[in-house]
Amino acid sequence: MRYPTLLAAIALIAPAALAAQALTPAETQKIDALVQKTLADTGVPSASIAVVRGGKVVLAKAYGKQFEGQTGPADPKLPYQIASVSKQFTAAAILLLADEGKLSLDDTVAKYIPGITDGDRITIRQLLSHTSGLRDYWPQDYSFRAMATPTSPQGIVDRWAKAPLDFQPGAQWQYSNTGYVVAGMIVEKLSGQPLLDFLQARVFRPLGMRAVDQDKAVGPGFPQGYLRHALGPVRVETPAASGWLYAAGGLAMSPEDLAKWDVARMNRTLLPPQDWAEQEKPVRLPDGSSTNYGLGVGVGTADGRRFVEHGGEAVGFLTENIVYPDDKAAVVVAVNAWFADAHDRIAKGLSDIVLPAPRANVEDAAALDRTKRIYLQLQTGQVDRALLTEDAAYYFTPATMADYRTSLSPLGAPTKIEQVGKTRLRGGFVNRSYRVTYPNRSLRISTYAEPGTNGRIEQFLVSPAQ
Repeated sequence: MRYPTLLAAIALIAPAALAAQALTPAETQKIDALVQKTLADTGVPSASIAVVRGGKVVLAKAYGKQFEGQTGPADPKLPYQIASVSKQFTAAAILLLADEGKLSLDDTVAKYIPGITDGDRITIRQLLSHTSGLRDYWPQDYSFRAMATPTSPQGIVDRWAKAPLDFQPGAQWQYSNTGYVVAGMIVEKLSGQPLLDFLQARVFRPLGMRAVDQDKAVGPGFPQGYLRHALGPVRVETPAASGWLYAAGGLAMSPEDLAKWDVARMNRTLLPPQDWAEQEKPVRLPDGSSTNYGLGVGVGTADGRRFVEHGGEAVGFLTENIVYPDDKAAVVVAVNAWFADAHDRIAKGLSDIVLPAPRANVEDAAALDRTKRIYLQLQTGQVDRALLTEDAAYYFTPATMADYRTSLSPLGAPTKIEQVGKTRLRGGFVNRSYRVTYPNRSLRISTYAEPGTNGRIEQFLVSPAQ
């Protein structure tokens, strides 16, 4: 059960909160065209989507063929198997039990579940953050032989959680469904309830969500999963036998219902605010590097925009759920096929439509203005030394200033000065590069500056551009 992600694929921008805003007819048409074209391009039979904007669900719609023999339009209320997107609910159950004092995230697994390899060293936090070292029982993207036979959480534990660890607890990040099976067993032991019953009472019913056990989300009235071998025909997939996904990915729900959870995340409702923060805090490895994963969710920022994300893969189904908390926006996509990239393509396209139009980063914009001002000053042989650090002032000697003036002044006013490449951090300074364009030539400016919109310049070097 892989963890598909769009973290590197989505072109995102600086945060900008959205007011509650319904989709315009033009936006709805773009969404319809996006989904229909993606399904046609990939051969995926159906997609069901939900869109949150301004902290409200503004669209829930389904497209295509959800099951064999379908005669009417696709129904957005039908529950798709969301697979590993379920992990954040298992993590939420653990957090709720911690709130009640029934466990600590830093308790060892052996305190609750005996017989697990190095269970006296593996913590519950490591189970939820994929840093336990427990061997993943389903790394394949197909249904392997054992999945044709029903299993139980204990059956999974006996075969995989008692095997040698893949690494020492806490030393690495490696996706492991096995860890979540163990976490689900802990929830059931301490709550005295089946995991789904606990979640129904504490999460789903309070939020008005309909969620079902994916093992029971088969047959009439439920979406049917599909497969495709290479470029062959699209065929009905055979579901796995019961018990295989459990706490690692055993839920089925509509995208609209999942979006209600996303809204709760944005608004910090249902769970205590500290629980949401704990779930979204990226775990760090001993070397200080971030895993970009919290407790059941992937987390990060891209070009200034924060996101919380997870994908899921069940037998015959793929899901993508992305929340943009600071924008009060989210997109949910579920498809009834586990081939092609329709779910990712649709999620990216929805994000492009729903999120605000791009705007420049405030600090980058201020730095560009300062760069233009200093460049023009250097053409005259003068520079405002209040804009420079002590080291930069040392660099710009009278001889250096004379070379800048005599070589740059004859060029006159540039056609354009623009930032190129990414803003980076190095040595406590912010590194940016710029291109200076003239009709017949281009120059490069390399800068280092103190952080902030008014950060002083540590380096300002002009050279010919390639």
